[in-house]
Amino acid sequence: MEKKAMQSVCSSCQTLSRRRFLATGCSACLAGASLLTAPKSVYAQARRDEFLRLRLIYVLHAEVQPIADWPNIGFDFRPVIEQIEKKLKHAFPKYEFLSSRASNEEQTAKILAEDASANIDGYIVFQMNAWNRVIQPVAATGKPVLYADFLYAGSGGFLVYSADLVRKGTPNLGFIATSDLKDLVRAVKCFEAAKQSGAHEFGKLVAQTRIAATPKPSSRHAAPDALKTLSLKEWQERIRETKILAFQDENQRVAEPILGIAIEYLPFAELNDAWKAADRNEAKEIAQRWAENARKVADVSPETLEDSAAMYLAEKAVMKKHGANAITINCLGGFYGGHIHAYPCLGFFELNNQSLVGACECDIRSAVTMVAFTLLTQGRPGYISDPVMDTAKRQIIYAHCVASNKVFGPEGKSNPYEILTHSEDRKGASVRSIMPKGYLTTTLQIAPERKEILFHQAKAVGNDPEDRACRTKLCAEPIGDMEKLFTQWDRWGWHRVTFYGDLKPAVHELAETIGWTVVEEA
Repeated sequence: MEKKAMQSVCSSCQTLSRRRFLATGCSACLAGASLLTAPKSVYAQARRDEFLRLRLIYVLHAEVQPIADWPNIGFDFRPVIEQIEKKLKHAFPKYEFLSSRASNEEQTAKILAEDASANIDGYIVFQMNAWNRVIQPVAATGKPVLYADFLYAGSGGFLVYSADLVRKGTPNLGFIATSDLKDLVRAVKCFEAAKQSGAHEFGKLVAQTRIAATPKPSSRHAAPDALKTLSLKEWQERIRETKILAFQDENQRVAEPILGIAIEYLPFAELNDAWKAADRNEAKEIAQRWAENARKVADVSPETLEDSAAMYLAEKAVMKKHGANAITINCLGGFYGGHIHAYPCLGFFELNNQSLVGACECDIRSAVTMVAFTLLTQGRPGYISDPVMDTAKRQIIYAHCVASNKVFGPEGKSNPYEILTHSEDRKGASVRSIMPKGYLTTTLQIAPERKEILFHQAKAVGNDPEDRACRTKLCAEPIGDMEKLFTQWDRWGWHRVTFYGDLKPAVHELAETIGWTVVEEA
């Protein structure tokens, strides 16, 4: 995690609505669709004389994950692979499925070279770790390729790579992002239709099955939420008083302001020194308060929690020293590189609850988005996430290990939270915020180099406790075209920033005032 109906799969159909496409779609699409919509007896007849050989490629570091990455260190992919292959072999007893593993383009090239004389009819590529580049050379074969996300595992690469390939024009690529293996079976049936209509129709055929299987939108009625935004005049006056501290590495420099927000890079050493100097008695009191207020604390020792509280005090200290109201830290690089000795997650949690800004991964764009719109909403915290898409539930899931539990601002109602380890490596301390459902949310990102604000809205419908990937997982139903939500990840990257409330009027007014453009991704 609203898509393009057919925009991202057929450039000639980009201006068609979903209804018009299904009613008037190109003849080749309809020819293929006749198979997809036919009774089961027709499928049985089609397969009676049809033999397909499909190569399954699982994109992962290793079958048992050796490093800290989504879904998590030590994750065993073998039962997942076994379940997938059992499902496919049962659904397609006359197909031949050849199974492979690949973690990079070099390994993929060897597989493809071996397949050159193997009469492969198509490929099914499962993105099981996020950023391994395998789909690119497979898609370049020109054969039908079904690209599937293993949710909460390969989602970042899946979203970015699929959007990029579709934008470049790869009609033989079909993609699915679903928690229901029945959707996989439906998509695999498209290989039969593509064998008759041609590989260049495969993406369209898969898109048709994906759209047909996606649930219809539910009620858009949202719970009452009296959001009051700042006037643009006051926002412009106050934004010039804001400042972000960025800890990327050991270098120090001042960057160009964005939206009037000052940005200063500082070395890890200064943050680490502040952590060492933090009052440990005060840190212990903060840690105890966090633990007492949490619904659950699991696998996090009191000492680790106190280290996290000391990091919060360090964050506050450097912000005060440099006159900043926001901080963003390259947490993974700093922690794994030994530059810092506690994750900043709980510190960010505390800062965001106070209408200050703690932003993950030294992501300047997201930090600026948080500062700008926390100010505009008079204190509501932004929530950085790595979204995941699930068409089976018609949901976008905003996942990260940092989140506020004061989504309506410091004076608003608190929601429950849990303290758990950082998900990817099972170390340190992070937070799972169980955010309120039923409310309208607005998700944003800025691109200062293009003077654009990315925008979509969704209704919060729940929280997913799934252990894979980041701890907080806010589930929401997109408002608008879910298909279109698959189209922008290559241009904007994976991160999004979500706020509770209807910010649409304020976002458009701000964009008009500063001369920027709003890009509605749903």
